Amino acid sequence: MPEAIPSLARKAAFALTASLALLATACTGQSGSGASDDPSKETTITFWHAWSAPNEVKAVNELVAGFEKAHPNIHVDVVGNMTDDKINQALRAGGTKAPDVISSFTTNNVGKFCSSGALVDLDPFFEKAGIDPRQTFPKAMNEYTQFEGDRCTAPLLGDAYGLYYNKTAFAKAGITAPPKTWSEFEADAKKLTVPDGDSFKQLGFMPDYHGWESTTEHYLGQFSPTYFDQGGKSNLAEDPAFEKGFTLQKRLVDELGGFEKLERYRAGLGDEWGPKHPFHTGQVAMQLDGEWRLGMALNAKPGFEIGVAPLPVPDDHVSQYGKGYITGTITGIAATSTKQNAAWELVKYMTTDTDAVVGFSNAIHNVPSTLAALKSPKLKYDPRFRTFLDIAANPDSTSTPASVNGGQYLVTIQQLGYDYESGKVTDLKAGLKKAAAQIDTDIAQAK
Repeated sequence: MPEAIPSLARKAAFALTASLALLATACTGQSGSGASDDPSKETTITFWHAWSAPNEVKAVNELVAGFEKAHPNIHVDVVGNMTDDKINQALRAGGTKAPDVISSFTTNNVGKFCSSGALVDLDPFFEKAGIDPRQTFPKAMNEYTQFEGDRCTAPLLGDAYGLYYNKTAFAKAGITAPPKTWSEFEADAKKLTVPDGDSFKQLGFMPDYHGWESTTEHYLGQFSPTYFDQGGKSNLAEDPAFEKGFTLQKRLVDELGGFEKLERYRAGLGDEWGPKHPFHTGQVAMQLDGEWRLGMALNAKPGFEIGVAPLPVPDDHVSQYGKGYITGTITGIAATSTKQNAAWELVKYMTTDTDAVVGFSNAIHNVPSTLAALKSPKLKYDPRFRTFLDIAANPDSTSTPASVNGGQYLVTIQQLGYDYESGKVTDLKAGLKKAAAQIDTDIAQAK
């Protein structure tokens, strides 16, 4: 389990910001370079990644060392701590100092990377290598690495979101198992809430959208919404899954004390990335979070036993219990690279070699990104981590689709969530229609 804050976890907090930073600079990839180099010749390629913590950088270097051992003629210059903004600028500029291979924490930017031509379509490389991405990667990861038929990225480890719960608090409240449906979750959240005047001794769950990982897309993922129709228009006001998801969250806010009371309580809670996180301290009994939270919670040495389970599902979809929201790191080949075949060898190794994927997962404690690696006996993990492996492999698990303007549509949806939970928006149907219109306008302008 993680000893430091995983960068994929930090990504969850900064993904939308990074997406907007990418949008701020018009990205115009030069896709005419082609793949004409001979990967069997002595050559050097450059790989830019965003990991920065010492243990993560060490893991990346070991991953690349494994590749160089298998491909002694291909040398890799590794550059870490590279943001999407820096990567975007380099991809636009090209030249000898630009990267051949990049990785990004921001799946929201796949649509921008693909539509701009900044990264090459990997499908011809997969086909030539005899690799079927649909049979290689989990369904959600296979989907979020492409845009409108262009597979310009491949998954490089992932995040899966589930439910953490305080087993001691559960036993005290007479709850014998984690909730499988949202109605069970609502009942449990109320049972686990212990008032203390105008505050709480213990809150069953912090439902507010500012409550760390309880974002709109993480809630909505359990309702399996269709974000866009076949014509590319926002489906926000048409798919009932969105109304159901927003309604569920607002009901939780109202039932657990109301927005103002919850926000006052939240303001006094510990930092998301520190040892005083409210789940660690027992101030919140259930927490929506990613796989990295288990290691962080264990390192904080809480005075209770930690339980891990999938997030609940709607009552009429109980057969889908076990799914979750999936995201992760992506990697691709620069269209400006003159060494695309050699670059492909690195991408292929990092994303499809089972032992390489497993070793990298073991080192930085994120979810493996191939179906074979998810089943590997070489994986090392706390038994509770199995929940996230199962969520990643579950074909019902979901992600958010790529868009030509990155994650801007998610920013619009999240803002509606803030306005609805706080009471600023009272007519949800009207709010959904207005947000959908804004999303369509933004995408049209981006195109």
